[in-house]
Amino acid sequence: MLTFFGWRCLDAPNYPDTPYIEFLSNSKDTLEQGIFQEDSLIVTFRFEDGDGDIGRTDQDPENNIFFIDERTGTLDNTFGIPTIPEDGAGNGVEGTVKILLFSTCCIYADGSDPCMPNPNFILDTVQYRIYIKDRADHKSNEILTSPIILRCN
Repeated sequence: MLTFFGWRCLDAPNYPDTPYIEFLSNSKDTLEQGIFQEDSLIVTFRFEDGDGDIGRTDQDPENNIFFIDERTGTLDNTFGIPTIPEDGAGNGVEGTVKILLFSTCCIYADGSDPCMPNPNFILDTVQYRIYIKDRADHKSNEILTSPIILRCN
């Protein structure tokens, strides 16, 4: 689930054409591990973009928010910012994005099966590196969520 909290383009902000994002918060710091949407939290960040070309369109329906699991360095989730109306968007936009992020599996140092309870490992910690791309394929800076504790049992 993606909640887009709005944008502002009334006073012609002077932002660069490359998007900029800033981490704001996680709604909680602990999750139960799981693969079937058993637990979740909300990640909140803000964005700015000088040319206002943020958001999906019918011609460009690709996801544009990317979450990379810092434990593995692999892309874990993608989401899409909805289309921002063109009215004044050429002057730049800013907004706040809230994303419902479901739990993930614990990864064990001994190589045992992830997602299964392991009495030797009670907790794991995950952080996500996040970036966005605009429709011109400009990549934003990268941000990190605060650490998320996973209960492995």
